[in-house]
Amino acid sequence: MTFTRITIDPQQMGGVPCIRGMRIPVATVIGMLAEGMTEEQILGAYPDLVPDDLREALRYASEAVRERELPLRRAE
Repeated sequence: MTFTRITIDPQQMGGVPCIRGMRIPVATVIGMLAEGMTEEQILGAYPDLVPDDLREALRYASEAVRERELPLRRAE
């Protein structure tokens, strides 16, 4: 899978994945979605973003968790 809207630059934001070279981390966008913010609210908070940025951030996050194990609490 190719990500054309996600960039990583070691000289910017500590090298965390960001949206299109801006100082908007993918994790920030995903966190906003997880908190229940709508697409319109996020785009209002970050006017430089477009809907395709949000969709690609979700695709990137999906691939990221597929590629590694995360510490999860075992279901009882």
